[in-house]
Amino acid sequence: MEIVLKYFSDFTEKQLQQLQALGELYKEWNEKINVISRKDIDALYEKHVLHSLSIAAIADFPARTQILDLGTGGGFPGIPLAIFFPEVKFHLVDSIGKKIKVVQGVAEAIGLQNVTTAHTRAEEIKDRKFDLVVSRAVAPLKDLWFWSKPLLKTAPAHEQQPGLICLKGGDLTQEIADSTVRPRITNIYKLFPEEFFQEKHIVVVNK
Repeated sequence: MEIVLKYFSDFTEKQLQQLQALGELYKEWNEKINVISRKDIDALYEKHVLHSLSIAAIADFPARTQILDLGTGGGFPGIPLAIFFPEVKFHLVDSIGKKIKVVQGVAEAIGLQNVTTAHTRAEEIKDRKFDLVVSRAVAPLKDLWFWSKPLLKTAPAHEQQPGLICLKGGDLTQEIADSTVRPRITNIYKLFPEEFFQEKHIVVVNK
């Protein structure tokens, strides 16, 4: 928890309580359903919570923005972002039902009112459009953009352009070339100079 507070300090008491609760909740759920690797669970706040919140370090989402977390896994980046942006609506989806069960359990336990969940794939979402899609290391950029594009609202030019923000690691040269998009890349190490983030990136694609 201390590593999150090292880089973010403007939390309400409720947000602090929600963030603090994540540590024990994920340990408990991980005993039943393994959504975080055993070696990472003790580094939850650095490798999962702070990693997710790197998006909040580069982007501000207006109230009532609707965001899809594609392939949320155990709830990342969606759960930490939903705590950080309580006025923003997050829809967390994953194709693996037991992972969504964990997400629902965590969200309910900390009283997140701005999170909905679904056990589904992106290509099966037919009835909703979103302002933005976020994702963490789920698939190649080419695929993420292919799945995201049909789910994005069309916004007037003066508004924030809908698009995709994803968290990626390693050398992205080939992946970006294959994607045919021209993303903006932010190295997370420049935001959070911790060893874990040296080869971690935020990739932003505008529609």
